[in-house]
Amino acid sequence: QVQLVESGGGLVQAGGSLRLSCAASGSIININLMGWYRQAPGKQREMVSIITSGGRTTYADSVKGRFTLSRDNTKNTAHLQMNSLKPEDTGVYYCNAVVLVGSSWALRKGPYNYWGQGTQVTVSS
Repeated sequence: QVQLVESGGGLVQAGGSLRLSCAASGSIININLMGWYRQAPGKQREMVSIITSGGRTTYADSVKGRFTLSRDNTKNTAHLQMNSLKPEDTGVYYCNAVVLVGSSWALRKGPYNYWGQGTQVTVSS
């Protein structure tokens, strides 16, 4: 019912920047939460940053001051600006959205949790 499409990953040198984007589509009534998680090889998936529909953000301690998450509620998109990247930021980044779905507010269901397919971010030293 909801699809998340990510873009913007790639290879960058330490100290560089990347901007990840996530676009949600489908039978969306409201996206309660939108954000990014990452998974490094051999490690568990971890939260990077999340943002509420009201624009309130939460960041992992490891990215505070370097990453900025924003969203456009009219377009159902979220963007993660990543600056001063470090090799330890390497991993697959997944967009996540917690969504109310349906054809109308009266017929809404959820919220349900959705994931994107992931985009690779590699930071070389």
